[in-house]
Parts: sequence; structure tokens; C-alpha cells
Amino acid sequence: MKRIISYAAIVMLALVFAAPAQAIIKKTAQTGLQFLKADMSARSAGMGGAFVMAGNDATAMFYNPAGIAYVQSGGDAFATMTQWIAGITYNAAGLVYSLGQLGTVGVNVISADYGDDIIGTEVTADGYKETGSLDVSALSVGAVYARRLTDKFILGGQVRYAYQHLGSSTIPTATAGVNEEIENKVTGLAYEIGTIFYPGLFNSLRLGMGVKNFSPQFKYQDEAFQLPLTFVMGFAVDVFDVLGMGGSNSLLVALDAIHPRDYTERIHLGAEFLFLDMVALRGGYKFNYDIESFSLGGGVKLALGGFALKVDAAYSIIEDFDNVMRFTVGASF
Repeated sequence: MKRIISYAAIVMLALVFAAPAQAIIKKTAQTGLQFLKADMSARSAGMGGAFVMAGNDATAMFYNPAGIAYVQSGGDAFATMTQWIAGITYNAAGLVYSLGQLGTVGVNVISADYGDDIIGTEVTADGYKETGSLDVSALSVGAVYARRLTDKFILGGQVRYAYQHLGSSTIPTATAGVNEEIENKVTGLAYEIGTIFYPGLFNSLRLGMGVKNFSPQFKYQDEAFQLPLTFVMGFAVDVFDVLGMGGSNSLLVALDAIHPRDYTERIHLGAEFLFLDMVALRGGYKFNYDIESFSLGGGVKLALGGFALKVDAAYSIIEDFDNVMRFTVGASF
């Protein structure tokens, strides 16, 4: 088992050092498929995105695949709707299921609806002419596996299929009067890995790291680009546990330190107060963002025998645009 943990650590370090070496070739702000960076959980969004160590259900698939290992019996499912800026809507859903000592598996999907406001144009002798709405779409499908290797160490990984279609282009050919229509779409695979480690200082304290959107270059026609590769390290701890106030309530504090390919370092800080494992109040802040900052959220959990229903909502303040609402409905069984 120690050998497995050593191998996992070597893989993580290799990814951490290899990808920045690739990033030297390209300056920041050179990534595509930005929908892969969006918060796909109202619980996470309510905590300012500080969820790499806080995630412990199916929504953890979008932040740290190791987090689904907390589902140790039965399954967990969710669906999220995000009313993003500029009329964009993100929808996400996922399901994880415990295989007992064999680990936990999961699948998830993300779709992006860009609305009907994107109008195509063509250049004519009289100027620009509208040609109608562009058919723009994006989709991602992921498969996840996580397992507790020891009582203190969890390892998880994900393979993600990503697709984006940015409409079609009409290009003149060498033959007079003959045009060629080209579909602007890309597909490919991305990989993610994450860890969770309990150092034993407090029962609830966990540390870990992850790599998201590790992939080869994607390419439309001529210009190649990278996915939004992200390295993250974080911790989470229950303040009541630290103070020796164990009970049916908890105050979880989480912090993520983020190193994205397309921006300078960022910090996510968040907290969640959980009352009687039924009602949650959340708050968070994102540091070093252009338009994102404070967020608030809450949720309720209703236990019905061996079934539990969860409803969460989050409100994020966005500068220069309408503020963003997210809603997540989940179930444990």
C-alpha cells in the first residue's frame, strides 16, 4: 500500500512540474473551452469555490475526483443549473456509486447553452449582412474513479471528453464563385487527478492537491490552444472540531490556492455552517478575479428513511454583469 501511495505522489509531482514547463511556451490567457472552469455546484459556489477539500458528494467530481470516495455506500446524484452572464446557462448532472472496498465510480455531464443572441454576419459590398443565429454549443462527459488507499489517504482520477462547436464559416475557394463551409468544432480528452490526506492533527483536517484539464493541444483549423489547465492545493477543517465542540453542528472552513494556466495565482476562501445536518449557511470570497468576488448560499437536507433529498442555492456577485444564481438538487440513496 505504501508503494501505491508513493507511485501516486510521483505521478502528481510529475504533472505539477511538467505542465508549467509546457506553459512557458505560451503566455497566460491562451486557453479555450472556458466552460470547464465554471462552478457546477451551488454548494461550492456559495463557499466561494473553496471546494477542493470540502467536496464530499457527487459534486466533488468537478473539483477533486478523490472527493467521491466519501460516498462509501449506496449512491449520490445531483443536477445543477447556473444562470451565467450574458445569457449563458450551464447545466450539469452527475451520479456516483460506491463499490465498497473496490472504491467509488461516477459519471457526469456538462452542457453549455449560449442562447440565441449570437448573430452571424458576412461581408458584402454594402457592408455587413446578418446571416442568422450561430449554432454554438459545448459539452463535456466525465468518468471518475476514487478509492481510499489507507484510512488517511484518498486518490481519485477522471477522464473527461470535451466538445465545443462555434458555428460554421464560409470561406472562398480558389474557384471563382465557389465557397467552402467549414465547421468550427473541436473534440478531445482531458485528464484530472486529485488527492486527500488526513495528517491526524485534528479529526476533520484534510489537505490535498489536484490537477484539472491536463490534455494535449486542441485545434480548430490553424490555431492550436490549450485547455484551462489548473493546479490547486487546499485544506478544510471543522472549527468546532478544533475547539473541541463536537456535536451535531459543524463550521467548515476551506481554502484553495490555485495556479491556473491563463491567469496569475488565485485564492478561494469559504465557510459552511451546518445545523443538525439539515440546514446549511455558506459564504465565500474569490481573490484576484476580474469580475467575481463575494458569494452567499444555503441549503436544506431532508432524510427520508434510507433516502435523503438535498436542495442548494448560491448567489454570486458579478461586476459589470447581472449577478449569478445557481441551483442544485441532489439525492443520496
